Amino acid sequence: MTELTWTDALALQLPAMDDTHREFVDLLSIVARAADDTLIAAWAALIDHTDHHFGQEDRWMRETGFSSVNCHTTQHGVVLRVMREGLELGRAGRLDVIRQMAGELAQWFPQHAQTMDAALALHLRSVGFDAASGELARPELLPEAPISGCGSGSCSPAPAGQSG
Repeated sequence: MTELTWTDALALQLPAMDDTHREFVDLLSIVARAADDTLIAAWAALIDHTDHHFGQEDRWMRETGFSSVNCHTTQHGVVLRVMREGLELGRAGRLDVIRQMAGELAQWFPQHAQTMDAALALHLRSVGFDAASGELARPELLPEAPISGCGSGSCSPAPAGQSG
C-alpha cells in the first residue's frame, strides 16, 4: 500500500488548512500501519477528522463566495461517502477494502491539495480570510457571483456569451 507522508510540497501557506492537512496525513499513516485489530478504530478516527476537515473547507467556500455546488464540495462529499462505505465493509470483515481505500487516498490527496485546495487557499488569502475568526480583511474583493467549478478560472464555466 502507498503510504503518504507530510512534505513541504503539500503546504499551502494557510496555517489552518496546512494544520488540518498535516493531521489528515498523520491519521492516514496510522491507518496504513495499523494492525488488523486496530484498523477499524484508526479508519473511524480518520473519517471523523475528514468529516470536520471537509466541513471546514466547505464552510470557508460558502462564506467567501465559492458556490455551494462546486466540484470541490462535491468531491468532498463523494470521498467521505466512500470512506463511510469502507467502514461498514470493514466492520463486516472486509479489512482489505479499508487497506485499499487508504492506498487510494494516499494517491488522491496530494492531487486534491495541490489543485482544489491550493485554489481555495489562494482565494482565502486574496480576500484576507482569517480562519480563526471567520473575518475578512478585504470583503470588497469577494467575487460578485459565487465561484463555480473547482474554484479556478480553468474549470469554472465561461460567462454567458463566451465559449469555454
